[in-house]
Amino acid sequence: MLLFVGLGNPTPDSQNNRHNVGFKIIDSINKEFGLSKQKPKFKGLLTTGNIGKKKVYAIKPLTFMNNSGICIRELIEYFKIDAEDVVVFHDDLDVEFGKIKTKFGGSSAGHNGIASIDKFIGKEYSRVRIGIGKPKNKIEIADYVLQNFDEEETLGIEKVSKNITDSISILVEKKLDLFSSTVNNK
Repeated sequence: MLLFVGLGNPTPDSQNNRHNVGFKIIDSINKEFGLSKQKPKFKGLLTTGNIGKKKVYAIKPLTFMNNSGICIRELIEYFKIDAEDVVVFHDDLDVEFGKIKTKFGGSSAGHNGIASIDKFIGKEYSRVRIGIGKPKNKIEIADYVLQNFDEEETLGIEKVSKNITDSISILVEKKLDLFSSTVNNK
């Protein structure tokens, strides 16, 4: 059993924000694999189904980015999911736009959504870091991540989403390095 988590903010004006790329990935997975209709549960929008032979839960926390851990803890306690079976999709300023990096555990690197999850379930879970790049001008980081993707970036993120869903069977097997290599070389 796996839990896929997409980080973002639940307001309508946040849908195309850089900070909401995790929500976009979960939507793409839900659509591609025909997971159940999203239902409000555990302070998030929850779907379930199978990818291959693996039972998968996917959630978009509705607790806002900085409180994502509250939602995740409730869900993993209820379904008795080990933290090691959690995969979090989130934006990352330190990764080149359109690239992904994966890792297991480690620090939050200043990402408040990851810091919240660390606080509530520990650090022993997998992360798929989707590159949003750094701002090119002197805009504050908080303002940058809350800006919408421009048209070209939107197309780039759609491509990343497709590459992730096309390679998801590798991620389901927890082959993080192979997964990132495969996605980045498509």
